[in-house]
Parts: sequence; structure tokens; C-alpha cells
Amino acid sequence: MTALSAAAARAAHLTADGAPTIFADTLAERLLGGLADEMIGYHRTHGEHIILAGTRAVTTVRARYAEERLGAHGQYAVLGAGLDTYGYRGDPGIRVFEVDHPATQEWKRGLLAAAGIDIPDRVALVPADFEAGEPVGELTGAGFDAGRTALVSWLGVSFYLTRDAVAETLGEIARLAPGTELVMDYALPEGHRDAEGDAYARIAAHVVGENAEPYRAHFAPGEIEALLTGRGFEVAENVALRDAVPPETWRRSDALRPFDYFRLVRAVVTG
Repeated sequence: MTALSAAAARAAHLTADGAPTIFADTLAERLLGGLADEMIGYHRTHGEHIILAGTRAVTTVRARYAEERLGAHGQYAVLGAGLDTYGYRGDPGIRVFEVDHPATQEWKRGLLAAAGIDIPDRVALVPADFEAGEPVGELTGAGFDAGRTALVSWLGVSFYLTRDAVAETLGEIARLAPGTELVMDYALPEGHRDAEGDAYARIAAHVVGENAEPYRAHFAPGEIEALLTGRGFEVAENVALRDAVPPETWRRSDALRPFDYFRLVRAVVTG
């Protein structure tokens, strides 16, 4: 459900919101298939609701923030890829490795086939379980060049894991080539959010809990930085949604507003 909701939010942004466009996911609607009309339509008719508007804001900002870093690398590892579509619409010169649970990947393969979207040779689907195994360790067997730098995105995942699982995965990423960049988002605990962030957190906890996908890990900004630096990263940025995109992004007349519950951190493997 969370993968569907994120894809629907990215797709809905192109029609439910006005200018300026934060991020254009031109394939998300096709990937939703028969659910597209209902899920995107819900955003159009109830788009001012804090959960719907907030989800459109966070999913578009984090996707833009990550993909803007791709120019420095020829490899892109998408951890917890869900219904991410970069591999099917992005730069054909960049190799893409989608790392996710095997069941999720089989489901995605079915959606891609139903949408008539081929999986190009440059895209590898790498099965892994973040709680039970070593997801990053599976990359090399799929053709990932561990001797070259890469961009690693880990978006919409960390707050569903235990803190130990987050720490272990960060330790794995830190073993990649020096200069590799990580972009991840994380959820703030109580006392670190703004009023809108608290409101979003209360409702979201109820919704994801009903779907048996509860939020587990929250980090204060200093905690996530300490975790990263302790595992061999140098933190380059640790920003709220408001500051992850140019200021003019928020000069808008629709319902999208930056709220402070999810933050984005960019860190570089130092070796």
C-alpha cells in the first residue's frame, strides 16, 4: 500500500497541483494500471487533506532531490525501490539497480508488464530483505561495480525499519567505493517537528498501522548525523523539505506546503 500511495502521489502531482511542478514522474500513472483513476482521482477531489497534500510534497521533493545528484555518477542503486520509475524514463547511460523484497519485485514486474513497460538491460532488479539479510551485499552479484562510485537512494524506507536495521544497512553502504553518495529520508521524533508535521504524523501513524506497516524508527537530526559519521560517512546536507528545493518552489497557490516531519540527508562515503 505504501508503494502504491507514493506512486499515486507522484502521478497526481502533475494534475492535482499547479505550478511550479516539483517533479515530473511521467510513468507512475501507467504503472498504477487499473487503480490509477481511483487513486489519482482521490487526490484531485480531496487533495487539500494534509495526508494527501503532504504525501505529494514529500514524494516529489525527495525524488527530485535524489535524481539531481545523478549527474556525478554512472550507477544508481535504489534501495527499497518500490514503484520507482527512474530506470524506465531516466538517462539511458546510467545503470540502475533496484533493491527490494522479492515479493515486491515480482508484483512490480507484473505491473510493468501490464503497462507495456519493458525492463531495459541497464536495469537490474536485485532481491533482498532489509530486516533479514545484507541488501547492499547483493548488488555485486547483479553487475554493480563496487570499484566505482554510485548514487544510492534510500527513500521512504528507514522509518519502517528498526533502528538496528537502519544502522546495519548504513554500515553496508559505507563499504562501497569512497565518493559514493547516499540520499535518504528519515522521520523526526516528537519535539522536533513543526505543528503540521505533528498533525501529519498522528494521522499517518493510524493509516500505516491499519495497513500493518507501522513507523518504527525516528531520528533527531543530530542522531542521524552521528549514525552516519560513525559508520564512515561525511554528512554534506541535512535539510527539511523547505530547503531541499529552491525557494521559489513554495511560491504556489495550491495545497502543497513544506512541513517538518520528514527530512533529507545527503552523505558521502569517505572510505
